[in-house]
Amino acid sequence: MGLIFAKLWNFFCNQEHKVIIVGLDNAGKTTILYQFLMNEVVHTSPTIGSNVEEIVVKNTHFLMWDIGGQESLRSSWNTYYSNTEFIILVVDSTDRERLSITKEELYRMLAHEDLRKAAVLIYANKQDIKGCMSAADISKYLTLSSIKDHPWHIQSCCALTGEGLCQGLEWMTCRTGVR
Repeated sequence: MGLIFAKLWNFFCNQEHKVIIVGLDNAGKTTILYQFLMNEVVHTSPTIGSNVEEIVVKNTHFLMWDIGGQESLRSSWNTYYSNTEFIILVVDSTDRERLSITKEELYRMLAHEDLRKAAVLIYANKQDIKGCMSAADISKYLTLSSIKDHPWHIQSCCALTGEGLCQGLEWMTCRTGVR
């Protein structure tokens, strides 16, 4: 009964769900955000600070914070964590050299008190590039199967074409009434 009430409440109240989009620089975070918003590719430059946009999917409102991923900015990510329901971690599937840094950042976030109830969507971006790692390879390297206290999902995608992005949003939308 509680789940039904929560879904009805969300439907009638158009509750906003806070999302942070994180990942290393050049992973495709901003491209994904604007693909959600305008369904087209926009020319981006490295994000200093953050971009914020509201995305509506099936009456579900997501307030998405795209946070800069340069090394000098990552220490400030935690200032965005308060009231976050979803983490979108964007991984550059061609960047094998820095996957260990992505893993460190992911587990640092998951250990943070303000994110203890956050669900995690991992986008394995740049799947259109020959020789990229598959979502399964990335999942294995990040040891996602060891994450027991956060719902998570990994989704192959290509930010430039939008392929795979809707499936990730669908997973998030389905989770909004579950909390």
